[in-house]
Amino acid sequence: MKRAFVLSILWILSVNLMAAKYPKREMRAVWIATIANIDWPSSSNLTTEQQQQEFIELLDLCKVYNMNTVVFQIRPASDAFYASDFEPWSQWLTGKQGKRPEPFYDPLEFAATECHKRGVDLHVWINPYRAVSDVNVNRTSTGHISNTHPEWFITYGKTKIFDPGLPQTRNYVTKIVSDIVRRYDIDAIHMDDYFYPYRISGVEFPDEQSFRDYPRGFKAGEKDDWRRHNVDLIIQQLHDSIKAIKPWVEFGISPFGVWRNADKDPAGSKTKAGQTNYDDLFADIVKWEQNHWIDYVTPQVYWEIGKEIADYKIIADWWSHNTYGTQLFIGHGLYKLDPEAKEKSWQSADEIVNQVKLNRKRSTISGSIFYSAKFLRKNPLNLQQKLQDRLYRYPALAPVNERISPVIPQVPANAQIKVSDGKLEFSWEKGENTKSFVIYQFNRWQRINIKKPARIILTTSDNSVTYMLSELTDPDRYRYVVTAISQTNMESKPVKFYQHN
Repeated sequence: MKRAFVLSILWILSVNLMAAKYPKREMRAVWIATIANIDWPSSSNLTTEQQQQEFIELLDLCKVYNMNTVVFQIRPASDAFYASDFEPWSQWLTGKQGKRPEPFYDPLEFAATECHKRGVDLHVWINPYRAVSDVNVNRTSTGHISNTHPEWFITYGKTKIFDPGLPQTRNYVTKIVSDIVRRYDIDAIHMDDYFYPYRISGVEFPDEQSFRDYPRGFKAGEKDDWRRHNVDLIIQQLHDSIKAIKPWVEFGISPFGVWRNADKDPAGSKTKAGQTNYDDLFADIVKWEQNHWIDYVTPQVYWEIGKEIADYKIIADWWSHNTYGTQLFIGHGLYKLDPEAKEKSWQSADEIVNQVKLNRKRSTISGSIFYSAKFLRKNPLNLQQKLQDRLYRYPALAPVNERISPVIPQVPANAQIKVSDGKLEFSWEKGENTKSFVIYQFNRWQRINIKKPARIILTTSDNSVTYMLSELTDPDRYRYVVTAISQTNMESKPVKFYQHN
């Protein structure tokens, strides 16, 4: 009896260690960049069928990597990868701005359906200010907002952007985001680091006119504070608008990796970044966290562990201690993996593995987002095998965000298994407040415990699935349960499948 007790304790410890090594819930996401055809579509002259097939292949690859979320760029330059009444179709989708896909389909609607069919969350990535990426190259359609309201725009370097100092800018961008949230089945609105543009050495950003017209109490010499306030106002307005339409839709920001250097502010990180969010991009991320204007933050920490001026470990630690209750994911730069990389660290996929391991030691870091999707396909330096062997062996469900009021899903009903013609047919009925389902498989002698990610065999928005009957699926050898996932990633109690003859 004593020996059995010891074995039992060892088994429990083993289960707990396995749960720690392979967590059931953590963000595992990948950016799909559309601008300049980086990830999807691979070319702007693909047919509708080719575009759809490429997207499906990317999503299936995400599932191979056990990812649970996609961040899909749908508005790179005041254009649209969806059917918009306000902005033209993107040139990176069809080759010419304003030209819709033929045969017609709506890529965002398609993406939402295909993501959720696989139990993958969809975060849509919006660039708030950029209107023309390169004024020397890009050609805008007659109806593009930069042509219908040229007075709203500033050209800085080769880029044309909305003037952040104008109330018209805030109202217009909010209208665009509100339209997307209202019409599409998305899980989050996501914005990256392009607020005010990165500084061009020796070139002042030309916003003196809007500073004079809309000073809002700021005086000469306080322009930097005024600029930060401009961005504060749009972030707050966007948050309030999203929540008024669909309270469960998250609002996330993916800023540049460094908020402030400690030599400028003792509250900053011990880094020597050449530009920072607060001082150069006028994005006071910490203030947004403190005021609950954003639901998650994903700093782009695209440096290696040990880098002298910007050490991954130092930066990740800094963000982990400065969340103010905001959910934190870390952005990793897969694009830096290269056998001939200048920095030796990036000559091995172990750099990414070690970064994720470091994240998991910090309770306030809830997962990772990888840039960008094409590197999943390229599999640089055997990345896929290393991630799966060491970190992502099993699926993980997207994390629950404590900033969002929970939506409780109704348990699935009438869960049945039917064996017919060498096939195993699962079916169940969808209850209220449900966006997807999770099916678990247990050996007959195992206690049902849905905390174990190793037992997940499927995540899907469908309410039926068919497998071939074999020793690996036989319901005489295994028990199956299904749970429901709500719009806020809350999971229901498990419901057993009963065999129907």
